[in-house]
Order: sequence, then structure tokens, then C-alpha cells
Amino acid sequence: MSTLESENGEKNGEKPYHHGHLREALVEAALAAARTDGPGAVVLRAATRAAGVSPNAAYRHFTDRDDLLRAVAARCQQRMAALMRARLAGTGPLPGPDGAWQRLRTAGHAYVEFALAEPGWFATAFAIPLGPPAAPEGDPGLFGILVAVLDELASSGAIPSAARPGAEYVAWSAVHGIATLLTSGSLRGLPAAERDAAVERVINAVAF
Repeated sequence: MSTLESENGEKNGEKPYHHGHLREALVEAALAAARTDGPGAVVLRAATRAAGVSPNAAYRHFTDRDDLLRAVAARCQQRMAALMRARLAGTGPLPGPDGAWQRLRTAGHAYVEFALAEPGWFATAFAIPLGPPAAPEGDPGLFGILVAVLDELASSGAIPSAARPGAEYVAWSAVHGIATLLTSGSLRGLPAAERDAAVERVINAVAF
């Protein structure tokens, strides 16, 4: 390390970061870049420049660019999950099969809502495989939310118990597919009314 840098990699004359929080500063910088330009903007050198440290300083926290991307993707998935939980919390305590179907639809709409509102983060969330755990302890994450909603469908009698195994793959594929088509695929130019109708049609078709 150059004598012009501190032991944490900070360079003289550049924006300092809070001591001991370089990893978080790098993730936040990369997260901001991904929000605007998607996963291709998650670059170690750019993140270190934004944090005001030397490029070598990043390697104390991330082995390579994929390691940083994995951390940013996990953060994007956590934000998606937070929106889904917030929307589900607003559905109210409607019991039985009707309530279970309502919560499935709510979760699906929230998933697409996030994709349309934050296409850069949506693309980044799935840009690289995430090893377990993808969410902090106590956070069920996207997959956990979906599993819980589908389990409620089965336990409430909304779907036969025999239809439950593997249903998460059908539901996730359908909703992720329409979200991807609308944000970066051939349906991204749909008028708002037609887009909303397409989303509703797909979500309503997720019946087992």
C-alpha cells in the first residue's frame, strides 16, 4: 500500500468513509449504480472510486467483481421482499381460501410493482446465483414469502394438497416472466392499461 493511503485504503484528498464501514460503503455505491444502470454498472473500481478509496482496498472485503455483485443482488432481493411484506401486511385478516388467494395476488402484484418501479435493481437481483442464505437471519426472503403464501393456499383448502409440491416454481416463473417482459423484454412498450391487464391475467392464471 502507498504511504499516501491509510491502513483502510483511504487516499489523501479523497472523500473519506466511516472507519470500519468500507464494505457497506462499497455495497451502497454499487447499489446506487445498479439502480440507474443495472448489474453491468456493478464494478469494483467504480465502487471504490465512489467511496474515495484505492481499488486495492476493495479486495479486503470482496474477492472479485462477482462477489460484490452477489452482495448487491442480495440487497436488491431484500428490498423486493420488503415491498412484498408491506403490501401483504395491508391485505387485512381475510380468512379462508379467499384470503389466501388475495395474498397470492397481492404478492404477485408487489413483485411486478417493484420490477416496474426499479428495473435496474430488478435486473440486478437476479443477475448472479445467490448462495444460501440470500436474506439476513429472520428474513424469509422472496422465496420464503412465496412458500408461505402457497402453504396458506393448501392449508386453507384453496388448492388440493396434492397440487402444493413444486407450486412455487410455477408461480414464480409466471410472475417473473411477465415482469421481465415488461421491463426489458418485448412487452416493455405496452400502454399502461394493457400492461396492467396483462399482469392481472398472468396472476389470475396462477391457479393449480
